[in-house]
Amino acid sequence: MRTPATALPTVILDTNAVLDWLVFRNPEFKPIAAAIVGGDLRWIATPWMREELDQVLTRGHLDAWLHDRADIDAHWSQHCTMQQAPAPAGPPGRLRCSDPDDQPFIDLARAAGARWLISRDRAVLKLARRLREHGVAVIPPGAWRPLVEAG
Repeated sequence: MRTPATALPTVILDTNAVLDWLVFRNPEFKPIAAAIVGGDLRWIATPWMREELDQVLTRGHLDAWLHDRADIDAHWSQHCTMQQAPAPAGPPGRLRCSDPDDQPFIDLARAAGARWLISRDRAVLKLARRLREHGVAVIPPGAWRPLVEAG
């Protein structure tokens, strides 16, 4: 019997991680993509995150990569669980990212109890130690390993 989606380990992909997967086809992303597509990992995002991806894809600097917009949209629709953005935490509990554009990823990872936040962004990676205290591993795509069930 298949595990309910809400019981699966959860991952947040920042915009560059989504680009690694769906535009650049980065080989380091293959294990994460296989887990998401195979239903072993739950990818969540907010409407703001989708809008940011759309903005990046229309800027023109990715045109040389000949990305298939319909394929990107299909992957998002089929494999991403959309959630409303969490209410901002109060100042004492909030982990502040030096890049305000990355703050929504931090907030969602913490509020949703995500197991992983996949990012290459230095501002996000600098919060790895502090997010680990909240159960979130902040790692680049190549460092991701699936959870191994205890025997």
